[in-house]
This record gives sequence, C-alpha cells and structure tokens, in this order.
Amino acid sequence: MINKTTLQFLRQLRKNNHKDWFDENRKAYEAAKADFAGLVGGVLKTFAAKDPLLSLLQPKDCVFRINRDVRFSKNKDPYKTNLAMYLVAGGKKSMLAGFYCHLEPDGKSFIGGGLYGADAEQLKKVRQEIDYNWKEFEKIIKAKSFVSTFGDLSREEGMALQREPKGYEKDNPAIHYLKLKSFVATHPLADADFMGEDATKKINNSFTALKPLVQFLNEALTQ
Repeated sequence: MINKTTLQFLRQLRKNNHKDWFDENRKAYEAAKADFAGLVGGVLKTFAAKDPLLSLLQPKDCVFRINRDVRFSKNKDPYKTNLAMYLVAGGKKSMLAGFYCHLEPDGKSFIGGGLYGADAEQLKKVRQEIDYNWKEFEKIIKAKSFVSTFGDLSREEGMALQREPKGYEKDNPAIHYLKLKSFVATHPLADADFMGEDATKKINNSFTALKPLVQFLNEALTQ
C-alpha cells in the first residue's frame, strides 16, 4: 500500500515543478520513492516470482526516474508528477512488452501494459503474428478476465491507422487490431486503490489478466 504522504508529495510537486522547490523537499521525495519501491517489491514478490523472465528483477530495475527529458519537449518542467513501474524482462529499458503501473493522484493513476510505440520492425512482427494466429489472439482479448478488467485494447488518438496497413485486406477478420500502432490495455485506478491494504493484490490481479497478451506479443517479438 502507498502512504498518503506520497500522494501529497506528488500533488505539491505538480504545483511547484522547479529545481529549487525539489531540492528543498528532497527528503520528502526520497520518502515517496522508497514508499513506491516498497509497493513494487511487493508486486515482484507475488506476481513476478512465478515468471522466470521477471523473477530476477529488483525494484530499481522497474521504477522510472522522476527527471524528465526536456530536450525535445515544449514542456520544460524538469520533473514528472507521477511514479511508475514497468515490469519487463531485462528491466524498464527493454523493448519487449511488459506490465505498467502509473501512480499520479486525483484521477490520473492507471494500470496496464503491452507494447507501446512499436517501431516498424516490431509492428511487422506483431501484425504477422496476429494475422497468422488470429483465433489465439481473439481468445486472449475476449477472455472474461481481460474484458472485465480492461474492456479492449486502447484506441486513443494516434494509436491506430485510418486505413488497413500495407499487405492486409479490409476483410481480414483481424483488421480492427492490425490497424493498431500500439498494443496496450489500461484501466484507471483511484487513490484509494493504492492506499488500501489490498493494493498489491489489485495490481497483481490486473497484471494476471494482462499476462496472456504480454506473452503473445513477446513471442511475436522474439521469433
């Protein structure tokens, strides 16, 4: 579970996103970072312990830095206003599909995972796998636990092509998914979800519902 002081720190950072304030409140940041690392450790202990590709991970392998890369961004705020974990074979910098949890107070938290921002070669491999094994993929995204948790794969602006990708016909039974450029599923989490004693269990349940999709994507990427 997450301490309310961690959420308070993130709220204050949202209002004071500059280096002077951050330096003055570094102890509060270190406490929030340690608190979140404890949650990650709990998730690794229960969910990842049974997965040989994830079992060797430590919290530091999964938690993103709070510093933003502002080199190519119009937003020059130096710090992220969230804490996030990404459980993936090889650690957070891996290009494989994985499991993501985003802590940002006041209705901005969410959980999910999959493959985001796939490059051309990754798209080719995943689309081919979906096309060749459509029945298997359909079974994954229609599974009761997946639908009840995530509904469907995300289709936010920019995540899908308007037309069918080159090499695929309009009447392909998988065309709705072959148009995707990212293959991710998410659902929101409330502040109370993180602060409850069952926070780790809720995250684990969501990751478990997502696991068949992540495995399918990674099999496609590693062939």
